[in-house]
Amino acid sequence: MTLHFIAKDPESQQDHCPSVWFDDEAQEFVVQGWKADEILQLKCLESGPIPDNEAVVRLPARMIDVLRKVIDVADRSAVR
Repeated sequence: MTLHFIAKDPESQQDHCPSVWFDDEAQEFVVQGWKADEILQLKCLESGPIPDNEAVVRLPARMIDVLRKVIDVADRSAVR
């Protein structure tokens, strides 16, 4: 696996912050975010079930540039 660290939330504490990576071998975005609370999870369940091997996480809107950067990295990846 080649995991490319993209960035952490620029306004969070360094030890506890949302982060984004890109795995160019698996062609997947990897996201560390804040766990969704019960209310948000219930709202998400209105769209369908959340399998046991998946989770709802939150990222702050201020990370929009980070998300654009990870999309750019994915777009340039040799494996498609």
